[in-house]
Amino acid sequence: MPSITTAMTRVEDGTYDVRVPVYDGSEVGRLQVGFNRMAATIGEREHVRELFGIHVGDAVAARALADEPTLGGEIRSVGVLFIDVVGSTALAQRLSPEEVVDLLNGFFDRVVQVAADHDGFVNKFQGDAALVIFGAPIPHPDAAGAAMRAARDLARLVPFGGRLDVGIGVTYGPCLAGNVGAAKRFEYTVIGDPVNEAARLSDAAKTTDARALASSEALDAAHADESVQWTGDAELVLRGRSEPTRTVTPIRQPRHDGVEARNSTTAS
Repeated sequence: MPSITTAMTRVEDGTYDVRVPVYDGSEVGRLQVGFNRMAATIGEREHVRELFGIHVGDAVAARALADEPTLGGEIRSVGVLFIDVVGSTALAQRLSPEEVVDLLNGFFDRVVQVAADHDGFVNKFQGDAALVIFGAPIPHPDAAGAAMRAARDLARLVPFGGRLDVGIGVTYGPCLAGNVGAAKRFEYTVIGDPVNEAARLSDAAKTTDARALASSEALDAAHADESVQWTGDAELVLRGRSEPTRTVTPIRQPRHDGVEARNSTTAS
């Protein structure tokens, strides 16, 4: 068993399960008991912090721990990516619930990885869909471009697990970003028309070869090194809207084996 000095050094290095022997009921013994209690408490708090980050995302967790979270928010211009699985109802009819969950967990794992690669925040999992935000809660110098790069990376992974097809929608614009709910139970989220538009674009993208659509607002806001990776100027009347939305799709490039493939982000 380590001495108190050695044990303190280990706690400082992040080892919270360290304990010291308790010799007797003297002052030194009481100090040893107090140290063991302190180490156990720190370990429990760190475990809660890790669980908090898993549930809400590291960026939101860090912000909540640094500040006193309150209801309300602020207007932020953000990149929004919505990705939704094609034919999930039919999939659930063909596969067992366990198989569906395994497929979706593998799918969401890749979504989280790609979002993190481009400094995005997975705001919500909605059944077989995911909402990813770029530029909130942490500002991003090219939120629109980051969302579009992530969309291209995700489109290249279709079919996920060899079985899941998807549609991806990307938009950019002002949203209310902040804490929504009740005083004792709220969550960090982003609300605004770009979120609704991204969801509708993802539906429309399911019928395109590229499986990804971005709005002209996202294209115009993205830095040039990303905007050149997209092409087209199609107008679509999205579900629930009367006015057409101008859209672009990722440029497809041949791989070395001569087969067409969606762009990687190595050129970005």
